[in-house]
Amino acid sequence: MSAKGQPVTLGEVAKAAGVSIATASRAINGSTRRVSEDIRKRVQETADRLGYLPNLSAQAVAKGASSTVAVVVSDIADPFFSAIAAGVMRGANEAGLVVTLAAADHTPQNELDIVRTFRSQRPRAIILSGSRSVADPNQALLDEQLEAFASTGGKVVLISQSPSPFDVVELANREGARELARVLVERGGQRFGIVTGPQRLMTNRDRVAGFREGLEESGTSLETDAVVEAEFSRDGGYTGLRTLLSRVPEVDTIFATSDVMAIGAMTALRDLGKTPGKDISIAGFDDIDTARDVTPTLTTVVAPLADMGYRAVKLAIDPDAARDPQVLKVNTSVIVRESTPVRERASA
Repeated sequence: MSAKGQPVTLGEVAKAAGVSIATASRAINGSTRRVSEDIRKRVQETADRLGYLPNLSAQAVAKGASSTVAVVVSDIADPFFSAIAAGVMRGANEAGLVVTLAAADHTPQNELDIVRTFRSQRPRAIILSGSRSVADPNQALLDEQLEAFASTGGKVVLISQSPSPFDVVELANREGARELARVLVERGGQRFGIVTGPQRLMTNRDRVAGFREGLEESGTSLETDAVVEAEFSRDGGYTGLRTLLSRVPEVDTIFATSDVMAIGAMTALRDLGKTPGKDISIAGFDDIDTARDVTPTLTTVVAPLADMGYRAVKLAIDPDAARDPQVLKVNTSVIVRESTPVRERASA
């Protein structure tokens, strides 16, 4: 602040540093017209001493691009999205960019409103992380907003599902769930159940479909009542498990479409007097850090979440603006832990 309590101006910095306002602007905001390193250092030290805060909009104009990347996630408290955000921040830091983060709370309307707000801030790129919804009326409106942003030179990257008119980092959800089903059958599972988040979300739809395919390819069927939809959260896993066992109490192996849901399901098993991994096997998807800390440790599908966020930033700062949209498919793998012991098959 100046002596009058007002924000320090660029003119005051220029006067104190003994340079013109134009030179001070180039030194602080950056420009294609560079200043010498000595002048840049003197101006920056003067700005720091006076407490001058640079105008980010001015920097964007001077450099021809904003120094921010806007990121939208469904729920920052969910370890899935926090891991992706960590990867985004690592990539942004390497590129000298600042991350602005917002959470849509799993609500399509919130996501749309957030994108509108981000557009007004003119970031270099907008990265959206979250499942696309089936037949969602907001999806077309969201695409319109993103296309308008891209038409002004902004980059859009989705950590989601293809097809899309934008770059996509896509996790192999269907393939991972299919492989998991095969592994669980090999370990002796015979009566399966699924606890899933809403299947209007393509992530859940693909994971359920892939798991079904893996069971069928292994010669195992899944009863109609053995698939329960619940909230895509820990609490949803808890209530979904109780509903599943009330319908098909004879299940011996359960697939939850996220680790967070699986952890809630394990708590429900204990509350019902059953031991996870002993009485009933359970597996998840994502391999969040907590999957290794719970008891029993959780069998799951490994999704390199932080790497997905990192790759999204690399796509967002790709200088080749003329190229066609890319789809980066991120592979998965199954890791077997204590929650799915080998089971003896019942004799025919």
